[in-house]
Amino acid sequence: MATAKKLTENHLTCVICTEVFTDPATLQCNHTFCKSCLLKYTYTQAEAVQARSIPCPSCRQLTSVTNPDSPVEEWVSQLKPSHVIQGLMDDFGPGTKAVEENLCSVCTKRGKTTPATSWCSVCDVVHCEGCLQMHNMMPLLCDHEVAHLSDHTKTKVKRRFMCQVHRDKPIELFCKDCKRAICTICCSIKHRTCKDVDTIESTTPLVKEQLTNKIEHLRINMAATNNNITRRKSRIQDVKSNSQVVKDQVIKTRETVMRAIFRKEKLLLDAIDKATDEQLHELQADIKSQEIELQMYQQQYEFTANAVTSNCEVDMYAVYESVGETSTDNRYTDNRPAAGSVVLTHDLDKLSKAVDELQLGEVQVVHGVSDPGSSPVLHHTIDCEEDGDGKDPSLCDVTVLTVDDIKVTVVIDFNNKRLKTYYTSNFKSFHNQLLLSSRPWQIAKLCESQIAVSVPGSKEIVTVNVTPGPVFLSTIKTRKKYQALACLSPSQLAAGTWGQSHSVDILDMTGRILRSINTGVIGNPEYINVTRNNNLIVSEEAVKSLVCVTSEGDVVFTYTPTGVRALTRPWGVTTSSSGDILLVDQYSNKVIQLTESGQFVRDVLTQQDGLNCPRGVCLDADGLLYVTSDRYVKVFNFYRR
Repeated sequence: MATAKKLTENHLTCVICTEVFTDPATLQCNHTFCKSCLLKYTYTQAEAVQARSIPCPSCRQLTSVTNPDSPVEEWVSQLKPSHVIQGLMDDFGPGTKAVEENLCSVCTKRGKTTPATSWCSVCDVVHCEGCLQMHNMMPLLCDHEVAHLSDHTKTKVKRRFMCQVHRDKPIELFCKDCKRAICTICCSIKHRTCKDVDTIESTTPLVKEQLTNKIEHLRINMAATNNNITRRKSRIQDVKSNSQVVKDQVIKTRETVMRAIFRKEKLLLDAIDKATDEQLHELQADIKSQEIELQMYQQQYEFTANAVTSNCEVDMYAVYESVGETSTDNRYTDNRPAAGSVVLTHDLDKLSKAVDELQLGEVQVVHGVSDPGSSPVLHHTIDCEEDGDGKDPSLCDVTVLTVDDIKVTVVIDFNNKRLKTYYTSNFKSFHNQLLLSSRPWQIAKLCESQIAVSVPGSKEIVTVNVTPGPVFLSTIKTRKKYQALACLSPSQLAAGTWGQSHSVDILDMTGRILRSINTGVIGNPEYINVTRNNNLIVSEEAVKSLVCVTSEGDVVFTYTPTGVRALTRPWGVTTSSSGDILLVDQYSNKVIQLTESGQFVRDVLTQQDGLNCPRGVCLDADGLLYVTSDRYVKVFNFYRR
């Protein structure tokens, strides 16, 4: 049995799962593993799979496969164990040990095959009746715990805790300094200088408690790791999908550039046709004039020739008098301007340089604002001051829509009572505006082409279609002055009342109040955002707080920091796809990031990033962050430095 155990531990155990081989497979480097373990390991080695080879987990040597085009499962299934391993498995592998354990261990060493009837839990060997009597007669073995053999004896009988050094001595003590279970002899010899040695009985509950806690921590870690793996797998699909979207964008950009080149080509071709037509018309007119002149010369020629040949002096002098003096210079001179040539003037060097410098775009790995390791970089700035403005723009809110693959930035200008849109199409920038009845405050995004705008001064909520220019749709008359506004569902709006304490009303699309929600410390909600869980996040400058409540009015959290992080004027608020909250604190010129549960993460943007009196904030589908700052909308990307 000792030989079989040694062979099993040293030669028949898979180094990956540390168990006896199940369906072994030997690689070209002569290392052997379970086929299932080898298959799982191979899947983690992308480079080896691409090289159409199986990597060795021990020495990293690659094993070539017979059919590279087949699935990885077939690569591994076709591997066979070596003759030595197969022979050992036949003799000592699973299924053989059970036969040996039914034979007396002592008799087996003597070359006999006597059936075993009992098992010593200390020696971990089985005995026949005769060998058991000899075992019990030996003074050092007589106190060992022996049980009669049955199918489940070894799993049911509790083994005695014996010292590995002094095998006949039970473990009775635990050295906390060395963290080792020891017998009394070990304690007197090797642990004399240790200060904290206790009995096994008193230590076991503590050890069991710590191991139980360890099990719980491992369970939590396993669950968290499993969730991370699930999220990473989901992210893989997102990355693949995003890759295709970006490729489509590159193709679309190329098509846009080609359309621009074709337009320029058409302009040049039209110019050539026009110049050619003008030249042809001029030449045709000149030919007509020349033909008339030729006909006149022919008539004069015939009249004069007849007079000369008639031998009649009367006719000849009559013609001579009518013609008058003629030039003696017979040379004919055409003073008419010659027809020009159409010439294409271009600078090939300049054109070649322009083509070389043409950039369809730049490929970068952009991280989201939710990645705490990312840093903001200013992408571009939109100037929202227009010629028709009577006052300096005051941009209360901003949102971004995608209409027919065109990204449209929509802002509210409080001072000028206007809704303004900005977008780029075919390499040209456009801006439009819509005059409202009174000063607007917040935008609620209804869908990718429609928005609702709160106009508290006139007790209105205006709906607007973005085409990508703004087109007025309808006016919803309300009984109250609603300032804060958000879309709770396609048929419901969440509106913060102005002057109606601690209340957010849920409205239908006609303005009818369906129910009211108490917002706790928030007296007059100024900005509202709806989270991915359909909770409401509400801010107010007067109480310097941010409150999150459910759509039924239950408080999720209240964020009212003190000290250096105390809020100065919390206004615009938005959330990321991962649930993180972005809050504008106007007087400190910051955009603050919180977790979904309202815990502070970091200052995403500060005055050093160019913010000055920020108010509105939003994220677009590409993860770009838009913040209103004075008359500008500043747009930021996020990168890892």
